[in-house]
Amino acid sequence: MTSAKVSPQPGAAALERAMEKLVNTGAIDVPMLPEVAGKVVRLAQDADSDAAELAKLIQSDQILAGHVMRVANSALYTPNASLVSLQQAIARLGMKLISEIALGASINSSLFNAPGYDDHIQYVIRHSLLSGLWAKEIARACRRNVEAAFLTGLLHDIGRPVATQAIITKAKKLEIPIQKPVLFALENQFQRTIGVKVVEQWEMPSTVVEVVRYFDDYNAAGEAKNQTMIACAGSLFASHFMCRPGDEGCMTRGELIGQAVLGDLDLYQDEVEEILEKEDVVKSAMEALSA
Repeated sequence: MTSAKVSPQPGAAALERAMEKLVNTGAIDVPMLPEVAGKVVRLAQDADSDAAELAKLIQSDQILAGHVMRVANSALYTPNASLVSLQQAIARLGMKLISEIALGASINSSLFNAPGYDDHIQYVIRHSLLSGLWAKEIARACRRNVEAAFLTGLLHDIGRPVATQAIITKAKKLEIPIQKPVLFALENQFQRTIGVKVVEQWEMPSTVVEVVRYFDDYNAAGEAKNQTMIACAGSLFASHFMCRPGDEGCMTRGELIGQAVLGDLDLYQDEVEEILEKEDVVKSAMEALSA
């Protein structure tokens, strides 16, 4: 890793060196993914698992079970709100979708401790959820694995909140008053390496690890190239729809359609236009998952 990427705030260089040492030694404090959420992901990948097993697992966490049932009964998934049990929800919506809902509910701001940066963490989590939902629509249009698309879209930037937490902790320990531009520069510098460590420690599927590792250079992703491109495209869609008028760096609809990764996915303009027409569906799914 190179140095001197941070603005010359007093103490910033020392903080950068400390972070570099922390990352290189693998001493990052990775938040624990709720045990049930990790098991749900692994169960969803297991061809021999069944609905009863998944229901039993989710029921072992009452808060998670309540959230899953609330989302399953939302207007998007069950307009008449008639589901009364997890077994029913799984039978109606499928194991893959229920596992997505469970994981989406588990990845939230309460996992991270970043005083003063709560809004930033909320934004990152929201962007990640939206990336996962758009990645699903893009994968569907490309006839690729939809479930893997959600998972990789959701976790592609998981290193950001963990990096923010680590920087704040280290700055406090070194008694270095940190400014936001410095924190964001350090977050950008270290979040990718930290993200790989997080998904490895959470025992996510190898495809997820490779997507996080090569997200910034999908041509180097080998067998994970297609999934990485889909996650990248999902992230671009999320950024476009989260951008507010006047925000710096916003992409217009035309600029989004012209992104190289969409061409590399062999998506023609009319196909991208069709994906963009899914805005209301994605928005409803986002509202349901965020409820």
